[in-house]
Amino acid sequence: MTESTALQSDHRTVLLRGGDVHSPADPFATAMVVERGHVAWVGSEGAADAFASGVDEVIDLEGALVTPAFTDSHVHTTSTGLALTGLDLSGARTLADALGLVRAYVKSHPGERVVLGHGWDATRWPEQRPPSRAELDAAAAGLPVYLPRVDVHSAVVTTALLDLVPGVTALTGYHPDAPLTGAAHHAVRAAAHGAVTPRQRAEAQRAALAQAASLGIGTVHECAGPEISDEEDFTALLKIAAEQSGPRVFGYWAERIEDAKGAARIRELGAVGAAGDLFVDGSLGSHTAFLHEPYADAPHTGTAHLDAAQIAAHVTACTEAGLQAGFHAIGDAAVSAVVAGVRAASETLGLARIRAARHRVEHAEMLTPETIAGFAELGLTASVQPAFDAAWGGPDGMYAGRLGAERAGTLNPYAALLRAGVPLAFGSDSPVTPLDPWGTVRAAAFHRTPEHRISVRAGFTAHTRGGWRAVGRDDAGVLVPGAPADYAVWRTGELVVQAPDDRVSRWSTDPRSGTPGLPDLTPGSELPVCLRTVVFGQTVYVRPNE
Repeated sequence: MTESTALQSDHRTVLLRGGDVHSPADPFATAMVVERGHVAWVGSEGAADAFASGVDEVIDLEGALVTPAFTDSHVHTTSTGLALTGLDLSGARTLADALGLVRAYVKSHPGERVVLGHGWDATRWPEQRPPSRAELDAAAAGLPVYLPRVDVHSAVVTTALLDLVPGVTALTGYHPDAPLTGAAHHAVRAAAHGAVTPRQRAEAQRAALAQAASLGIGTVHECAGPEISDEEDFTALLKIAAEQSGPRVFGYWAERIEDAKGAARIRELGAVGAAGDLFVDGSLGSHTAFLHEPYADAPHTGTAHLDAAQIAAHVTACTEAGLQAGFHAIGDAAVSAVVAGVRAASETLGLARIRAARHRVEHAEMLTPETIAGFAELGLTASVQPAFDAAWGGPDGMYAGRLGAERAGTLNPYAALLRAGVPLAFGSDSPVTPLDPWGTVRAAAFHRTPEHRISVRAGFTAHTRGGWRAVGRDDAGVLVPGAPADYAVWRTGELVVQAPDDRVSRWSTDPRSGTPGLPDLTPGSELPVCLRTVVFGQTVYVRPNE
């Protein structure tokens, strides 16, 4: 791909031509004009000649594909950056591998006050267990070490880190020689992250945003809160995003509110909602998701953090203040509590006001026909992570181990959600699963449970326009005149229209239907390579040597 100048500005008029432009305004578009940070025109190569002499810059796409930039609707930015710059255990294939990575990291970073790691998953190890406290102490050579499980709902830590948290042994979720959960986990996490210097934090945040930009992600939804990070981390991220060239950041602060004063504080932080990871329950991997029936491999039903009455009070306060509410809910009992709570709020305030607020639910994995119908009725957005199914679904995956094959097969029913009219917004929950937008769309289109599969087009929409709709914007995430010029340029193969079943929407695969094509995401095929990412007309990433 060639261009006449290195960078474009939101005040310059730019013509892109000679490629494929994914736009509902013209399914066969090969060119686009950007002016003052917005899409001004899309159309054919022949019509582009009329614009060529009146623009500040012409970019020859050389056959590349232009799409709306992706929105990742659930990110933990600082943790993502720390995983990029710190100790990554996601590649460990055995317990011994993990301990070896800890030893090597400690040896190569002698000046660190605390070691932050991420990504271990004992269900993938032959030992089927995490490191013991003694094993981790020996590997860490006396340093405080915090190693959250891949789902970030439990963690193994060293004795040196526990010593920094007075009274931790009396907290709920403390286990002498097993992963910490609940209040004990939150306390050690706060201590570990409290040791991160402002410089380290800023470096991590910039690294995460740069990684997102390099993958064609133009917007991220930061899901923060008092049990996840802290206010200083949150406001520092929003400041960096506002001051530097990079992806947009919409911040959610997961704190329960009861009145207008609480809502005002959320706004003062710069948050767009009191939502995100406001925990109704935990996770399946850590046995803390709240279930109607016990786990298949544990004699309990998980942990409930909020009940329907508390949910109703939060939703009512947010709605009355014109603020978006939202919750983290994974287990079927947790999702049922959310639907019951939001419905109770609608009985107080009226259904129209609840629907207009576009409240959202993160993860929403264990759904039933009744709760799906509830989401549709109440206008709830399902902010979901298809990579979870790719990582842990299937008959031999972690979900089946936790729930049994029958219940596991009901998880993440994207097709049923779309049929019911529930808005979908796709994300990664990074660093739980990596920033990987095309891989996310592939995971939804080739779901491990075939009846839950959706078309590539529907998945792509959920990962672009769906993320904007989840923050209340219907005018973005699509390349049509008047929309913000947030787009990405891709090197990819032949464009196709992929549906999950030949019997479904067969007409749309015919070129005469005018359905814009997208890259072939069949498992095993190469994913598109991002050449450029642009946010509001400003180039935020250019692939080296392109």
